[in-house]
Amino acid sequence: MINKSEILERIHGGLIVSCQALEEEPLYGASIMARMAYAACLGGAVGIRANTPEDIKAIKKEVKVPVIGLFKQTYPDSEVYITPVEEAVDSLMESGADIIAMDATRRIRPFGVKLDTFFYKIRSKYPDMLFMADCADFEDAVFAQELGFDLAGTTLCGYTRETKGITLPNIRLMKELASALKIPMIAEGGIWTPEQLAEAMEAGAYAAVVGTAITRPMEITRRFVDAINRE
Repeated sequence: MINKSEILERIHGGLIVSCQALEEEPLYGASIMARMAYAACLGGAVGIRANTPEDIKAIKKEVKVPVIGLFKQTYPDSEVYITPVEEAVDSLMESGADIIAMDATRRIRPFGVKLDTFFYKIRSKYPDMLFMADCADFEDAVFAQELGFDLAGTTLCGYTRETKGITLPNIRLMKELASALKIPMIAEGGIWTPEQLAEAMEAGAYAAVVGTAITRPMEITRRFVDAINRE
């Protein structure tokens, strides 16, 4: 049986590094992401966030910290792509993920399924698993808590139609959620600097996730090049 409290305690107050690469990116591949995760842990990461069962399995062989697993899949009838269907959850369970993250916005999921219907079935099927709600706004997170999610993250703020254009990281949202929620609030999305990370933690985050600023060299390089081009 998964010891939920032990896993949560291990990530409390620390940095979770997101190690993800899509097929079109140069660092795509489970073995590469596993080494990236290993490097992040050597640097002090208390957890890893990873995409696809294959990557998670490889990462679990390299590191001993908790792994937040998700499975990005696209469907033509829905904007939801982070662990959108039951089969994705099943695959993540088999991969050994310690926490499973999924889109917890109020958008309709593939095949016309609502979040509450979907999550009640998943919770019934896997009652002892830790589930993280990837949210876009305050209402998403409150609803996720009501449904029974174990953690709520600001992951999708700025990435939905309703929140597009919001300045990230959204520290104000983090403060509001830290104050209102009884479950842990995970700060995620747009954290580029150590100063922003510190601000997110001071806002009341239980833990914080940083991805692009650490593990996506193509985007990091582009940021520096853009600075030169602005001169």
